[in-house]
Amino acid sequence: MRKVIYTIWMMGALTLCVGIMGACGEDKAAQTADSTATGLSSEAEQELMELRQLAEMDRREMENQYAEFAAQFGEMKKTIRDDKLLAQIDAEQKKAEQLMNELKSLKSDNSNYAAEIKRLKSELQTVREVLRSYIRQVDSLQQINKSLVGERDAALKEVERTKQENTTISEKNASLTEKVAIAAQLNATGVRISALNDRGKAAKKSKKIEKFQVTFSITRNVTAEAGNRTIYMRLMKPGGSILAPSGSFAYENKTIEYSAAKTIEYTGQEQLITMFVPVDEFVGPGNYSAHIFVDGQMIGSGSLNIEK
Repeated sequence: MRKVIYTIWMMGALTLCVGIMGACGEDKAAQTADSTATGLSSEAEQELMELRQLAEMDRREMENQYAEFAAQFGEMKKTIRDDKLLAQIDAEQKKAEQLMNELKSLKSDNSNYAAEIKRLKSELQTVREVLRSYIRQVDSLQQINKSLVGERDAALKEVERTKQENTTISEKNASLTEKVAIAAQLNATGVRISALNDRGKAAKKSKKIEKFQVTFSITRNVTAEAGNRTIYMRLMKPGGSILAPSGSFAYENKTIEYSAAKTIEYTGQEQLITMFVPVDEFVGPGNYSAHIFVDGQMIGSGSLNIEK
């Protein structure tokens, strides 16, 4: 009987121990599970925080790129003179600025945040490609402009060179024309003044003088143009005034009087010319001079001294 009772007691104690040990095991397992869950939650939060930081850095980088592209479009516009191209680049600059503002205003708690970031990143790539396209286009235009400027400068230099050559030729032609004109100018030689009385003889006294005779030769000149020529002669008194003025002619941009005029037909050969100046005033003593003019040029002169 005692043996049976002991056996029953031992089995109860063993059962109690197993129960206690089971309870202890269950408590330990629960503690272990709680500890593992806490560790996983902390790691997830840390990873999420790192992802958010990376996303924010990526967003700032996108903003910087949008700002840089917009600025490049702005700088590009300063070099453009074509109105159509300028309007296109201006539109692209405004688009880049608009997308940058959309990115700045986007909130991270927005339900479409990830989709919007993806869209704006795609738009950024498009803006980049468009910018590259315009850079190539503008660079090509600048190269063409440089080539055109070079051609223009070369053309201007050629025009200037031609102008200088023409000026030189004109100067040479003017000089040659002047030389030809000088060579073609008639020349009067042997100008002689004679004082005549009423019988056409040499007057011995001044009070007997009725007219003056002026003779001279027009020299041979094959360069001069043949044809009619009008000869003007001015007979000057000792005081410097003209004797017996009978008309006027142009000389050195002014009009002066002449004492006698005569038209001849010049053939290029030497011709002897005689001209007369009638006297209807007192002729005093002194030096009288005759000046011969043809084609607006004075071609010869001579003088006579008359005594009392």
